[in-house]
Amino acid sequence: MAYALLLALLVMPLGVAAGDEPCNRQPSVAAAYVYEVDVRYLPTPRPVVAEMLRLAGVSAADIVYDLGSGDGRIPIAAARNHGARGVGIELDHGLIARARCFAREARVEHRVEFREEDLFRTDLSDATVVTFFLFPELNRRLAPKLRAELRPGTRIVSHEFDLRDWPPDAERNVDGRTIFLWTVPPAR
Repeated sequence: MAYALLLALLVMPLGVAAGDEPCNRQPSVAAAYVYEVDVRYLPTPRPVVAEMLRLAGVSAADIVYDLGSGDGRIPIAAARNHGARGVGIELDHGLIARARCFAREARVEHRVEFREEDLFRTDLSDATVVTFFLFPELNRRLAPKLRAELRPGTRIVSHEFDLRDWPPDAERNVDGRTIFLWTVPPAR
């Protein structure tokens, strides 16, 4: 038993603590991973991430939920660059492990969390900013949940696809990619 533990410690890469996984390993099935017809892992380019957070006016007072968070780049950037709390919602356990590893590398693991949950079953009520890069059909299905659960003033930012019958408050283009912003209106 002691010999096996010693052997495990000797073959472990330097800088990796017991229980940590190297961040450079690929997610379970990467971009080909499909949950439903409408959901794939397609990472948002970093310049788009930066503009999404800038457009939403993210600050240290915010709780940023990223729906379909993949490798965690949006919650991590929100914490690292804006001091916000980040919450990633993702179905793929391998991507969640990778996101947690990246959060440790960025030294923001205390400001972010990643949950293995279905975005339609996740309680979004404490979010002040919600981000996502989902396909049009999912955005259409998600819009009523956003309207029902989010407080007035909450900002919503979508990469590439709009919410159809909910006109955006602003639109930006970054390297040929469109970003949409909505602010939840006051209750009627």
